[in-house]
Amino acid sequence: MKWILFFSILWIVTSASSQNNAIVSGEKLTYTASYNMSGILTNIAEITMETSTVKTSKATLLRLKCTAATYTKWDNLFKIRDLYESYVAFNALTPYLYKRDVNEGKYSKFMQYTFNPKTNTVKSIQRKKNKQELTKNLIIKPGTKDIVTALYNIRLFDYKNMPVGTRKSFVILFDNKENHAKITYLGKETISTALGSKLCYKLAVGSQNDVLKGGSNSNLLWLTADENKIIVYGKFNIPVGNGELKIKSATGLKH
Repeated sequence: MKWILFFSILWIVTSASSQNNAIVSGEKLTYTASYNMSGILTNIAEITMETSTVKTSKATLLRLKCTAATYTKWDNLFKIRDLYESYVAFNALTPYLYKRDVNEGKYSKFMQYTFNPKTNTVKSIQRKKNKQELTKNLIIKPGTKDIVTALYNIRLFDYKNMPVGTRKSFVILFDNKENHAKITYLGKETISTALGSKLCYKLAVGSQNDVLKGGSNSNLLWLTADENKIIVYGKFNIPVGNGELKIKSATGLKH
């Protein structure tokens, strides 16, 4: 199950070229992740998404931090402690630095991408268990994003004026490979959440690899139909099973 839980949730994402009018520093979203165990959806882990401001000598960036941790009672069965984070420009969430530090059971992996948007290149560093580093220089397509940046970019689309059935394709750099995926806007739907009853934009997600299965309507996201457009509910179907993502709390929102 290495990285399956967190990556499967994160895979339900997209990218956009719109300007950021939804996400600010100081936002915190907390979710419960459940997985189908013997036919029963069981709460296994907590997912947290946080934003903060980071100042460097050259720029002020927005830090997008995503963490996943199994609840303590599941640690003996399969302990997850994952960190995914990206440092981006405030206006269009253009990525400059991405880090991934995964620890799941006996599996661990660290990767870092340094993006150069002007040249469409990425310096990739992979750190192995013996601390040896493997460096690669990659050429990427314009607009390619890391998985965290893409996850936040989904909130920049103008769903209010988007016709039902509209499809968007996108590219995510993961494990040094560009992965092609798409979303389809299915319209509005009101659902019950921990934040109350919410009118939402409903999205179907598909990919060109085997991370998701069962067709796009088996992998769904619900975003609040307001100016914040936060993810409040998700359903995913992957080769080893299926699960859900439900919001627990949301603070520091812009609107």
